[in-house]
Amino acid sequence: MIRVFQGETGKNVKRAAALALALTLAACQGTEFGAEKHQQPVSKSLSNRMKSKDMELKSPIMVRLFKQESELEIWKQTKSGQYALLETYEICKWSGKLGPKLKEGDRQAPEGFYEVTPGLMNPFSSYYLAFNLGFPNKFDRAHDRTGSNLMVHGACSSRGCYAMTDEQIADIYSLGRDSFLGGQRKFQVQAFPFRMTPDNMAKNASSEHYEFWRMLKRGYDHFEVTKRPPSIEVCEKEYVFNAKADTRGTKFNARGACPAYTVPEHIAVAVAEKQTRDARETAEIQIAMENSKIRKEKIAAFFGGTSTTDVAKAEAPNATPVNVEAAKVLALAAEEPSPAPQKASESERAFSYFTSLFSNSRIGEEKKVVAEVVNPYPAAPAPRIKPQL
Repeated sequence: MIRVFQGETGKNVKRAAALALALTLAACQGTEFGAEKHQQPVSKSLSNRMKSKDMELKSPIMVRLFKQESELEIWKQTKSGQYALLETYEICKWSGKLGPKLKEGDRQAPEGFYEVTPGLMNPFSSYYLAFNLGFPNKFDRAHDRTGSNLMVHGACSSRGCYAMTDEQIADIYSLGRDSFLGGQRKFQVQAFPFRMTPDNMAKNASSEHYEFWRMLKRGYDHFEVTKRPPSIEVCEKEYVFNAKADTRGTKFNARGACPAYTVPEHIAVAVAEKQTRDARETAEIQIAMENSKIRKEKIAAFFGGTSTTDVAKAEAPNATPVNVEAAKVLALAAEEPSPAPQKASESERAFSYFTSLFSNSRIGEEKKVVAEVVNPYPAAPAPRIKPQL
């Protein structure tokens, strides 16, 4: 283990240097080490912000990463015991695309829940400073995912990692180091594809990773309602949060069946309420998106332009093409009153059809997209709720 908090001399320096050298083949690991950069204090501005938010210098921290927004958040415990947002940094670079890391060499930055211990802090990285996320964790191993030395580091260069600027990682590293000095044994890193909002969930509902992201959202929601990092367990190849086995000494088996466990009632109820609200809003957004797509199709068909169906045809050549001329005729005929004392002109009928696309009065005349709000997380192991005493 590399000793992080004391200056190394003699044999300790040689052992630390040898360990750093042994990791040179890792994707994001470096070999050169500086003198004292890992011991520098947090910046003055950050120190002042901590004081203004009622935070101790050495209080525990938590990190959240968002790929789509390219943001890294530092949350820090206040004197109340809850966590508050201390700082948001722009991620300089992250590797791959939205979705989890699956195997060594896929250049994907991980997504999931990770725990960083003092032994995963690397003051000797050639990427200025770094800490290892601890990939693969129990969940990753249960799904046979492979990879090594996935880091948050400096130098703004990524091959499967989350890269920050040197100035940013100096503060982030110092915050982690100081939290360990204050007694925190490990800090949690939550890595998400995007902020887990109903809007983002709706927009990404067609992704092959959607079920995985819904599971991550459960952990996201646990933190959102409590403002405390949730405890993390894995069973039946699923993350479970704030769960405590009913039988003392029972262990959670990542690949095995979940033991009987409970979640504190106030947390379980608050999370369930949030998930229900979010699921309803997600469904409403999906309905609005689908209806918007239908309106755009009609507009494109009416004016003879390229519709989204035409674009999809390139990817699905067997799809039925849109007959633009027939759509025009049918649309105009549908708007023509019968019987009518006076036939409207073609331009008047066209205008009427066009404006009707945005009118609520046609709801009963056209096919409407509907959806039901069902259990938003049916695959989640069902815990018993522990009553509050």
